[in-house]
Formats: sequence, C-alpha cells, structure tokens
Amino acid sequence: MASIPHLSDRPRILVVGGGYVGLYVAHRLQKQVKDHGGIVTLVDPLPYMTYQPFLPEVAAGSIEPRHAIVSHRKHLKKTELISGKVTSIDHAGRTATIEPAGGGESFELAYTDVVVSAGSITRTFPIDGLKDEGIGLKTIEEAVALRDQMFERIETASVLPEGPERDRALTFVVVGGGFAGIETITEMEDAARDAVKANARLTRSDLRFVLVEAMGRIMPEVTAEQAEWVVSHLRSRQIEVLLNTSLSSAVDGTLKLINMPDKTPADEFATDTLIWTAGVQANPVVRSTDFPIDERGRVRATPELRITGDDGPIDHAWTAGDVAAVPDLTGGGVGGFCVPNAQHAVRQAKLLAANILATNYGVGEVKEYRHTNLGAVAGFGQFKGVANIMGFGMKGLPAWLAHRGYHGFAMPMYERKARVIINWSMSFLFGRDLAPLSDLKEPRRQFREAATPPPKKDTALQSQPPTPAGKAAGAKASA
Repeated sequence: MASIPHLSDRPRILVVGGGYVGLYVAHRLQKQVKDHGGIVTLVDPLPYMTYQPFLPEVAAGSIEPRHAIVSHRKHLKKTELISGKVTSIDHAGRTATIEPAGGGESFELAYTDVVVSAGSITRTFPIDGLKDEGIGLKTIEEAVALRDQMFERIETASVLPEGPERDRALTFVVVGGGFAGIETITEMEDAARDAVKANARLTRSDLRFVLVEAMGRIMPEVTAEQAEWVVSHLRSRQIEVLLNTSLSSAVDGTLKLINMPDKTPADEFATDTLIWTAGVQANPVVRSTDFPIDERGRVRATPELRITGDDGPIDHAWTAGDVAAVPDLTGGGVGGFCVPNAQHAVRQAKLLAANILATNYGVGEVKEYRHTNLGAVAGFGQFKGVANIMGFGMKGLPAWLAHRGYHGFAMPMYERKARVIINWSMSFLFGRDLAPLSDLKEPRRQFREAATPPPKKDTALQSQPPTPAGKAAGAKASA
C-alpha cells in the first residue's frame, strides 16, 4: 500500500461518490464542517456530477454536453477532492482504500464519518454480443457518442445505395421501455427527423427506430392509460414498439429477438446502433465493505439515512440515493423502498447533510426521510411529452413545458441552470445542433496523417530509358 499523499489531517467526513447525493451533501456540509475544524473529502473517478435526466437531450443535440454536468472544483471549493475510486471500506477501522484515477498505487484514507453515495451502474444480462455492440445512456460520454454516431450514420447512409448496409446504418434500437428508454428513442427520433430534412437524399421513411420491452407495458411510473397513449404516440411517429419482446443475441450487430415468455423467435435484423436502457443496479463497491447489504446489493438504511444492520444503526455511517435501500415511509415505494431516481436522491442528500450536522455538532435535530412522489415528467422531443403530476395527467405541449420547468429548476447550481436555459433558448431560435464531431475517438488521426511523409517515388524506374513504344508515343504526341 502506498503512503498517503498530502491530504488534510483534520477530522474527515468521507463522501464516496460525487453524483446527486455526493455533490449536494458535500456542498451543504463543506463550510460548516470546516468552521468546526473538520474537512469534507469527496472521492470520485470523475471531476463532475452528471444530471442524467438531460442525457437524452444531449444525445439529440438539444443541450451542450458540458452544460449537463456540474464541476466539482467549481462548486465544492471548500471540499477536499480526490480523483479516484474507493475500492473498499473498513468501517471498523475507519479507513477506506482509494485507487487513484490516473494510475499509481492505492492508498488508505482515515475518516470519522462516511457517506456511501456511490450511486448505481447500468444493469445488463449475459446476452451474446451485447458487451461488444451495445452502449448505455448513463454517462455524458455515452450521450455524446450516441449523438455523433446517429448523425454520422445518417450522413454516411445518404451516399450508400439501397440495400442491407444502408438499412443497417439507418436502424436505431433501444432496449428498455422505462423513462430513460422512452425519452432516449423519442428525442433521438425527433433529432433524426431534423437531420433527414436537411439532407435531400433521405426521408423519414428511410429511418427505422425500434423499441424493445420485455414487459407488457411501458413506463410503469405513469398510469396505464397514459402508457397506452405513449405507445400510440410512438407508433404515430413510425417508431416500432415491441412489447413482451426480449433481446437474445446481438453478435456482430445482428439482433435476434424473442417473444416473452415462451422464448420463441420474434424477429431478426442488423443495426449499427444498439442502446441499452433496461435498468440499473447498486454500485458493486458496497460489496467490498463491512456494511450490511440487502438481497439487491443495496446498503441497508434507516429512515434517518444511517446505515443499519440487524443490531441497529451503525455510528458515523450514512447512505442515500440509488446505492441505498431507504424505506419509503409514504408507502408508495416498490417493495417498501424509495425508487432509484433523481427526485429522491436530491431530497435525501439535503436531509442527510442536515442529519450529520445535527448528530455531530448539535445543529438542528435528526429527522426521518419522508417524501411523497410528486409524479413524473418526460420529454419526447420538441413540444412533445407526457406527465403525471400529483395524479393529474398531461400530454403533448403542456407536459413538455412541465418537463422543461421541472428539470430546469432541479438542475443543481444557478450557474448550470442558466446555461441550460440559454441552451434551450438557442435551440428554440435556431434549431438543434446537427453536426457530429467525427474524430473524438481518434483525435490525433489528422495530425498523424500530416506528420507521415508521403511515400518516395521509385527513382530507379524514373532513370530507365524509355522503351521503343514509349518513344513512338512521345513522337506522336509531339506531332
């Protein structure tokens, strides 16, 4: 184990993960903890928090990628930031092992309190070819790659002759009919419409968008009537909706679909763009700790957001967000627990910070987390959406406005809110940005080509005397 780098020796509140919970907890604690002689330390491999509800709009070119993230350095100026990954936690010894993001040996870091807020990762299944051909939509990098992939495939296909290669390039598939999957396929289809309008060689009928969902309905967060309306809306936009259908293979981009539950063959076709949005799971880092976890791999929590075991709450150990099994005291949660979404994570983070201040410094009192879900909003592209707000259902333009209003307000930090709102305004006035960035995967390609000397001509061939045929041709040319 490497020696500890130059870090603060003050009493430390260690925040594991810099997503919704980590960002808000650190932001709310940093000044008061420092004033009490301590330090808040946040560890995350990335230097920013990603506002995931905006990823479909990033993939569709409606929001500039950097505006959908929140810089840790800019907004956590009194927090000790470590770019790395917590690989294990020994709470009995009050230490965490950290692996630096840029390489190097791991080191141990002591703490007094720990906040486990490592969030979630994409949940996948052992489907042949999925790892090689699929892409998720949980990171800003994935959203950018999808944006560039879609616009590049459309542009490339526009100069291909009709046939399998062209069809493959213009086929876009999303697996997963939850909010993420529906917003992704509708935002991308809306953007693709704009792209083919600007390209005289293609029309909307050349594009194929397919949604694959294993269950019999989509979007369990809205009413059954609204879910049926969404399916009708998607099909009216020529988006194929395949319910009770699952992906069984994706080898070499050839998708094999099966009917559920009898597993009989359903369809087979090829695509260059396979997007997986079929759920999330708790970050597996919690399995490398001495904290109790439930059968779904989440850290067990009390309503006060303390980590708990069979013998009761564990001192100086806290958790919230997607990685935690937080009881839903309102009775509306699946299985009795809060669902893993941004709405709960942000509110839990604010209460968690307040409870730490109350426990450690006597500032206020410890409270239980109780939040009635306000509902759900989803955007389906420009001026289209669906919403279920406190039991009141909306469709079309009103739902789209509710979606924009809610997420504009929920985006952390006023500086970020302003950038997003300006983005939306510019897109409204001038349309979305349809330009792909071609060389992001190989940014040095053009430089290498410029720095590579051209092949030398064969001087031996140049010095040979002309053949008789060559002389005759030369004489004829002169004449």
